[in-house]
Amino acid sequence: MDGTLLDSEKLWDIGMRELAVELGGRMTDEIRHALIGAAAPEALRITFDGLGLERDPAAMAAAGAWLERRVVELMAGPIPWRPGAKDALALVRAAGLKSALVTNTKRSVAELCLDTLGRDYFDHTVCGDDVPHGKPAPDPYLRAAELLGVPPKTCLAVEDSPTGSRAATRAGCAVLVVPCEVPVPPAPSLIFRPTLLGLTLPDLHQIHRESLISSDSPH
Repeated sequence: MDGTLLDSEKLWDIGMRELAVELGGRMTDEIRHALIGAAAPEALRITFDGLGLERDPAAMAAAGAWLERRVVELMAGPIPWRPGAKDALALVRAAGLKSALVTNTKRSVAELCLDTLGRDYFDHTVCGDDVPHGKPAPDPYLRAAELLGVPPKTCLAVEDSPTGSRAATRAGCAVLVVPCEVPVPPAPSLIFRPTLLGLTLPDLHQIHRESLISSDSPH
């Protein structure tokens, strides 16, 4: 969702940098880049470690609550789309394909984003707090495939971050990567496009085939 469909990573950036100040530190670009795509518990661990703070459970819980409130404020208005994303969702729907939104964002925040995205584009949604372990664990994608009633290998995941790409690969999905804020290292199963602009149904089928063939080939 963040960075793949919506250009909302910039809003998270504001929230995370303000949280660092709230905690008495400063968010470096290195810490911020490590946070992209991370689930909330992991993001807080990275933040506290990066700022040299003790992982006090009460302090981390308070920081998480503060960040959620701030991000909800930031996302209360319209959120810009990533290039080609809205047309890509419409393409999938017009083709009669099932789809699921798979995000590490907590459901309370994701529901706000769905006001921009449109719930009708998705058969199911899986959020970071809906599964035991968020991305880069495969749990969110495995849960999405289960809800859709299909094997993971028949799914094409669209991701923008290293964290999300690892999760989808570990789940056994084919993976299309459209990088946003940070580069995604190449891997055999990852197929790259600069944007979702001009995406067609034959493109989706070809990307799915190429990703699975590459992941099955010896390296």
